[in-house]
Amino acid sequence: MKMNHVGIMVGNMDKAVEFYTNALGLSIVMGNTKVIEERETAIGRMCIAVFGDGFKGFNIAHLVTTDGIGVELFEMKERQERHVVDFTRLGIFHFCLQTDDFHGVIEKVKAFGGKVRMDIMRYHPEDDSKQAKMVYLEDPFGNLFELYSHTYEETYATDYE
Repeated sequence: MKMNHVGIMVGNMDKAVEFYTNALGLSIVMGNTKVIEERETAIGRMCIAVFGDGFKGFNIAHLVTTDGIGVELFEMKERQERHVVDFTRLGIFHFCLQTDDFHGVIEKVKAFGGKVRMDIMRYHPEDDSKQAKMVYLEDPFGNLFELYSHTYEETYATDYE
């Protein structure tokens, strides 16, 4: 199994594209595109099946990470102003990105309207040979994401150098 893409609800498409491209370094595959509620096309019927009758349309943009994972941004016509994470509910509550420019990305996140949610943490602070770091951040709309300095395997393996 491979990860293909993740979909993220945002409050302002232009601001979201700016954040995800300039702060996080994603590339645009398809820019801001309007989708209207209709039943004539396969996409229209798929959207009704997913969002239900009366979703009133949305804007969508398709971005991609440097390793080819897609990020779909959705700006619904009717939406809350901010995402509020409810840790009592089941479901996905964050995604994670990895970078070689850990501190630089954190500064860009802040510069483009995101927030740092915690102090930077090392997974193995007792072992100076293991430098894997992580931090929880959020985009300008309250969507949580983690930032890793090392690969998933390096971060969690107990025997990496």
